[in-house]
Amino acid sequence: MKELRIHGRGGQGSVTSAELIATAAFEGGVSAQAFPMFGVERRGAPVQAYVRFSDKKVRLRSQIYEPDYIIVQDSTLIRDVNVFAGMKKGGIAIVNTSTPGAWTAPEGVKVITVDATGIALEVLGVPITNTSLMGAFAAASGEITLEAMENAIRHRFPEEIAKKNIEAARRAFSLVKGAG
Repeated sequence: MKELRIHGRGGQGSVTSAELIATAAFEGGVSAQAFPMFGVERRGAPVQAYVRFSDKKVRLRSQIYEPDYIIVQDSTLIRDVNVFAGMKKGGIAIVNTSTPGAWTAPEGVKVITVDATGIALEVLGVPITNTSLMGAFAAASGEITLEAMENAIRHRFPEEIAKKNIEAARRAFSLVKGAG
């Protein structure tokens, strides 16, 4: 089983991202589970969402404490929350930032930075980064395919919004694949 923990702020689409990634993984033929962690959070407050992937039925229902992957939708969270807590050696952290190197990840964790905010502003016209970061995750992890991710987005959003979100995801996917 592989596990993904998504760190974001309320209103950034962390829960939607987790659901879309799980849908894409399921479409790719694996069992997947997505769920949020909610408390008294509200717009702008730190939130987490989780995704599990497995060839077998996923029965575990706890939070994710030792992720294989993390996505950080807002790099300012790194100074407020220990986003790298429990990361497995060999894990991959995807961080939305235009200024990499302002922090360090634990030893053995590969960090991939993507200016998902820049992509989102250019393509969508709003700083909603979840689909851009999904594209980066697909490219970096191989857990979901670009095609399955696009299908998940098409099923979730109206046609025009889906097209823009797919374009944002493709751009981030290409950036990560090109850098790899």
